[in-house]
Amino acid sequence: MSTDYVEAQNHFMETFGKMAREIPGTIGGFGQMHAEACKAGALDHKTKELMNLAIAIVIRCEGCITSHMQDAIKLGATREEILETIGVAVMMAGGPGTVYGSKAYEAMDQFLKEKAKIGSNN
Repeated sequence: MSTDYVEAQNHFMETFGKMAREIPGTIGGFGQMHAEACKAGALDHKTKELMNLAIAIVIRCEGCITSHMQDAIKLGATREEILETIGVAVMMAGGPGTVYGSKAYEAMDQFLKEKAKIGSNN
């Protein structure tokens, strides 16, 4: 069964928004930490999102894969950069990495198609 990662991300963001309204201190604090950790410094934001993606694959968090895949693509990550990121994650995670690397691969294809579709509408 195939997952619609674009729809999954939209659903997550809707739910995340509801949580942010009900527990603003916790979600706001997490958002601040995320923004600080991912801002450009010695490493640019795109590189940090690719790192996030690799970690998401290794720890087997499908929601994190979805979110960081979308962000990496929005920041201009190429198919080749993403494939290398998946490869490093698989190497670090072993067999389970192949399963979650496959999920990341499917998410990549879906988000790149979505980006192309949005780009052609402009």
